[in-house]
Amino acid sequence: MSETKMLITPPSPRKRAAGGQATGAGTPQRKIGRALLYVLLIAAAAALLLPFFWMVMSSLKDANSVFSVPIHWIPEIFVWDNYVEIWQKSDILVWIRNTVVVSVGVTFLQVTTGSFAAYGFSRIRFRGRDALFLLYVATIAVPWQSYMIPQFIMLSNAGLANTLWSILLLQAFGAFGVFLMKQYYETIPEELSEAARLDGLSEYGIWARIMVPLSIPAIASLALLTFVNTWNDFLGPLIYLRDPSLWTMQLGLNNFVSSLYNVDYGVLFAGLVISVVPIAIIFLLGQRYFVEGIATSGMKG
Repeated sequence: MSETKMLITPPSPRKRAAGGQATGAGTPQRKIGRALLYVLLIAAAAALLLPFFWMVMSSLKDANSVFSVPIHWIPEIFVWDNYVEIWQKSDILVWIRNTVVVSVGVTFLQVTTGSFAAYGFSRIRFRGRDALFLLYVATIAVPWQSYMIPQFIMLSNAGLANTLWSILLLQAFGAFGVFLMKQYYETIPEELSEAARLDGLSEYGIWARIMVPLSIPAIASLALLTFVNTWNDFLGPLIYLRDPSLWTMQLGLNNFVSSLYNVDYGVLFAGLVISVVPIAIIFLLGQRYFVEGIATSGMKG
C-alpha cells in the first residue's frame, strides 16, 4: 500500500517577521488603551462615590466640624452618638415604616399593571393598538407639575388626601413600566403563546404562567427603578401628606431640619445615611437583573 503524504509549506521568514512585527506593534497600543480606559473608569467611579463618602464621614462629625474650612474628610473624633440621637430626636421609625409601605405598595402595583398592560399591547391584536400604545407612552413627556393640581382636587374630593392611599393610587400606573415590559415581551417567541392557547390556556394563564416567569430580568429592573423613585420622592408626599404620622423619610428629614433652630448637621447626615442604606442594598442585590433587563429590553423596537 502506498502512503499518502501531505506536504505543508512553512511560512517564509519574511511573512513570519511581518506577522511578528504587526502583533508586537498592536499589543502595546492595546495595553495602553485599556490602561487609559481603566483610569477613566476609576476616576468616574471616584467622582460618583465622593459625595456619598463625604455624607458618611459627615454623619460621624460633631455639628461644628461638618462645614469646616478647609474640609476635613476624615473626622478627628468619630461621633457615633449621632446615629443614636437621630432615633431619639425624631420619629425616624415612623418615617421608615411609611416609606416602606408606600415604596413596596407602589412597586407591586406598577409591576402588576405594567406587565399586564404590556402583555395586551404585545400579544393581543385589536384595532388601533399601535396608536393607543404611542399615545400612552407619549404621556411620559408630560411633566407631572402640569396636572398635579387637578389630581390633587380629584383625590381630595374622593376623601383620599392626607392618606397613604393617595400616594399608592397616584403612582399605581406608569407608562414607562408598560414600555419597558412590552419591549421585553417582544423578545419572547410568540410560538410559546400560540402553543399555550392550543393547550387551552387562557390569556390570563399565559401571562401568569409563561410571560411573567420568562421576564424576571425586566420585572426586576422595573421594580428597582420604581422602588428607588418612590423611596426618594419628596414632592408627592409634600402635597398629599400633612399629618406627621404619615410622613415619609424624605419629608420627615426635611421637617427635622426646619423644626430645629440650631440644626445638628451631624445628626441630620446620620439620618441621610440611614435613608440611603436600603436603596444601596437593594440595588446591589438586583444589579445583575437590572443590567440584563435593560439590555434585553432594547433589542427590539
